[in-house]
Parts: sequence; structure tokens; C-alpha cells
Amino acid sequence: MEKLILILTGICGAMATYYVNTRLKQGPVRASALLTLPIAAFCYFFPEVLSPYLTKNIPVVFIGSTFIGMVSAQKMSTYTGIAIAGLVFSAIYLNTSRFFDGYGGSLGTSACISILVMLCIPYFKSKRNLTVGLLQLRRMAVKGWRRNKSR
Repeated sequence: MEKLILILTGICGAMATYYVNTRLKQGPVRASALLTLPIAAFCYFFPEVLSPYLTKNIPVVFIGSTFIGMVSAQKMSTYTGIAIAGLVFSAIYLNTSRFFDGYGGSLGTSACISILVMLCIPYFKSKRNLTVGLLQLRRMAVKGWRRNKSR
């Protein structure tokens, strides 16, 4: 039950931050701060309301999921995508958070991975080959090689 609460916290944190960021035009940092402060304050001032595990992890999961909500509306424009990214973040946090020690911040790294997962999904759904980017790189490299060879 506690893990389900943390997963819902991750989804709600991402979606609420995205809403405040894009619809209420508060900006990504302000949206994250406005939403995280009351959650963290509640867990700090009323630790006996929740279990010690939830009191410790809800603020961490919430602030990490707000990093997802900071994404630009031009990059990810659906609440479904934000919700799934929050779900992916929660799953990463619950299963691998101890492995990210020393990577400059496990929350930011986990949020980045979850956003990248969501941004890659359209490429897997398209009928085009996934090698299009590699082919373009190859063409650019060949053009550069030819240009340098002719000098």
C-alpha cells in the first residue's frame, strides 16, 4: 500500500507541476517550489500522521516528480505523457534509487530518464526505421569527409 501511495505521489506531483507551469504560467521553478513546499512542510510538521516510511519518502518522490513537470510544453504536451513519466519515475525511484548515488542527483537523473523514455515512445510507434538518425549522421560524416578530402 505504501508503494502505491508513492506511485500516486509521483504521478500527481508531475501532473500538478506541469499544470501550474503551463496553464497558470508560473514557470517551472516556481511551480515546483509552490507545490513542494506545502507537501514537505506537512510531512515535517506532522510526522505522526503517516508511517515513518511515507513521511520520509513522500517529499522526496514529490520533488523528484516535479522535475518531470518542469518539461516544456513544446517537448511534451499531453497530461497522459506526463502521468506515465511520473509513473516511470516512481518505478525507477522505488527499484533503483540506491544505484544512483554519485551521479549528481538521483532525483534529477531518474526524472531525466523518465522524460527520455516518454520522448522515445513516438519513434517506436512510427512505421519508419529507427536508423533514420544514424543514416543522417552517416550522410553528414561522408559530406564532411568529402569536403576535407577535396581541400
